[in-house]
Amino acid sequence: MNKISGSHIAIPTLLKIEADALAHIGAYLKDSGLHQVVIYFGNGLIDMFGYKVLDSLKEADIEVLEYCELDTVNIDDIIGLAFGLPNATQAVIGLGGGKVIDAAKYIGYLRKLPFISVPTSSSSDGFSSASASLIVNGRRSSVPARLAYGIIADTNVIKSAPDKFLYSGIGDMVSKITALYDWKFEEAHGAAQVNDFALMIAKKAVNSFVRTPFESIHDDLFLKELLDSLAMSGIANEIAGSSAPTSGSEHLISHALDKLLETPQLHGVQVGIATYLMSLVQNHRYQRIHTVLDKTGFWDYVCTLSLNAEDYRRAIDLAPSIKPFRHTYLHEEAYREQAKRLLTEDATLRRVFGQC
Repeated sequence: MNKISGSHIAIPTLLKIEADALAHIGAYLKDSGLHQVVIYFGNGLIDMFGYKVLDSLKEADIEVLEYCELDTVNIDDIIGLAFGLPNATQAVIGLGGGKVIDAAKYIGYLRKLPFISVPTSSSSDGFSSASASLIVNGRRSSVPARLAYGIIADTNVIKSAPDKFLYSGIGDMVSKITALYDWKFEEAHGAAQVNDFALMIAKKAVNSFVRTPFESIHDDLFLKELLDSLAMSGIANEIAGSSAPTSGSEHLISHALDKLLETPQLHGVQVGIATYLMSLVQNHRYQRIHTVLDKTGFWDYVCTLSLNAEDYRRAIDLAPSIKPFRHTYLHEEAYREQAKRLLTEDATLRRVFGQC
């Protein structure tokens, strides 16, 4: 009789998304049996948050073997750091934005050590993903890593970050709507096989977020729902074994903009605009996406950025080459042409690109 193999996925063992979480980080790690750690902080964050974290660890009798600020995502630098870790290290902590999270995540991956993700902004789902964006041979590349052992997010810290990071997180979160539709489109064209459980997790995450009532994007409930949903997105990718549940044609446009522009906007900001555009192309839930981006103030923010529609036209043409093995809507010429037309035909996009 043939045996049917089961699925084995990693999920975070430690998940704390709450107010003043940084002051309790020592207790969280102690409860997880971690006693010797190395910490990497983002630029300028030791003065802002470091001493609160170090005091919390000291109170819990957790030894900090090393700590420093880290401002590199060059893979060669990170490999050197990984294999220079003290042998007694039991866990690697990354506290800050995307760069230090990616670097610390990859260090943990190389050394097969638990990685504790401590994001200080909600700009994307990178704090919960199993990949890292690093510089490899001079070019930004996505490399495999491991899902975080623990995610500790202090909503007071997230709330204190500039609003642009919240808008970026909002844009990245709503993108799951178009990403999932692209994934099913790929399956219909024989280019992918949808994992129904991963699909369900990602769909539940985005639906929970877009239905959250709020008066302000700084509301505690809104922030917690945003962070919870971004964390769930990372788990959906882990189940699927790829980023397909959370990254589709809208992400290809953003990645293309990263290559084309000298100074790209925040990832989630680019993704949010591209999500609305692609929802029009897909003719799928564009009204819901528009409403969320409108009520949160996302549209008002991006209209201040002096964006250029021509940059997005070029990005749409470049998008299929970013991941040629996929088959999203943008991998078909007719849909690319439709997307480029919409940049000037849709009233909201005309406003975004200063054409009203």
